[in-house]
This record gives sequence, C-alpha cells and structure tokens, in this order.
Amino acid sequence: MGFYDRHVLPRLVDLTCGSAALFPIRQWACEGLSGDVVELGFGSGRNVGAYPGAVSSVAAIEPSDTAWTLAADRVASASIDITRSGLDGERIPFADNTFDAALSTFTLCTIPDPRAAVDEVIRVVKDGGSLHFLEHGLAPDEHVRRWQRRLDPIERRVAGGCHLTRDVTRELTDAGLTITSIKQFYGARPKSLGFLSVGVARVG
Repeated sequence: MGFYDRHVLPRLVDLTCGSAALFPIRQWACEGLSGDVVELGFGSGRNVGAYPGAVSSVAAIEPSDTAWTLAADRVASASIDITRSGLDGERIPFADNTFDAALSTFTLCTIPDPRAAVDEVIRVVKDGGSLHFLEHGLAPDEHVRRWQRRLDPIERRVAGGCHLTRDVTRELTDAGLTITSIKQFYGARPKSLGFLSVGVARVG
C-alpha cells in the first residue's frame, strides 16, 4: 500500500462520504440498530452521530490507521463504547453469535471478497439479528450501467479498489440473507457514482 492509499485516500473518502447531504441517509441505515454492533468499514466515524440510543457498543472494523485517526474526535465524543476491533471485514476477530447487529456503509463496494465479508457477518451476528447497510453500486438503468462499466477500472484505481458495478442486494441475498426493507435511488450526480441502496437484511 503506497502513500496515496495510506494517507490521501482516507481523507478524500472522509470528505466525499462525509457530506451533510448524506447524513440523513446514514440515519436511515442506522435506524433500528440496538445492542452490540459490529461496523464494517468504520472509516473516519461518520456514522457516530447517527447511532440510535439503543446501541450499547460498536466494534469498529477499519484497516486504515489514517481513517481511525480522523475518527478520533468523533469516537471520543460518543456516548457509547467504540473500539477498533479488527482490520479486515473478511476475517472478523470475534466468536460466533457475538453481536446483535452489523452495519456497513460504503464498504461492500471495496472489500475484495464481499461474499466472505457477508459470510463473516452471518457468523458473528446472532440468529434473528440484522445487517444494516448503505451502499452504492450497480444502477438499474442500462445507460448508466454502460458508464459504470467504462469508469469501473478508473474507480478501482483511484478509490482503493471501489467497484461501481457491484450488485449489493444480490451479494446479500446470494449469501442467504433476507432483505426486510430497502430504499434504492440516485442520491448523487453523476448517476454512475450515485445509485444508493439503504436497508436492512435479516440474519438467520
């Protein structure tokens, strides 16, 4: 991992994914979370202010030291315990059935093996628990998809392996999760970057 990926990219992600316009959508994703939560791709902590009061603790899975440093003030100001608890969403360092819920925001697009990450969520979240998600990905409109396919190699290079063409809902359902609520819409322009899926999937 070079200087750009270690130091520049986490700051760019903090700016682009930390806009005020996205915060209400983060709140939708977090709505209904409770108990002990594992968060994949904690990043710079942009979800901290969106956690409901019923959340007891957050185990933050975050590979970037720079992102974790950027999150320091948000973590310190939180009213709940937030602990950096792992570096890799494909290998969550907790026993089976540890958590009440999981949260993933703008993460499954970038994890090299999203199926492995979802399988880990299924393993560490108790049966009847849930994965709350906010992700961007493959658009429903073919003219937008054409641009996504054209831009995907560039996106992967400049955005740390982020894919524009991942079908997030299919990744979840193929792994055996049941999506119980979802909202899908273009949340930003250009549309190739801005097709969002926000929802909840049941584990077990």
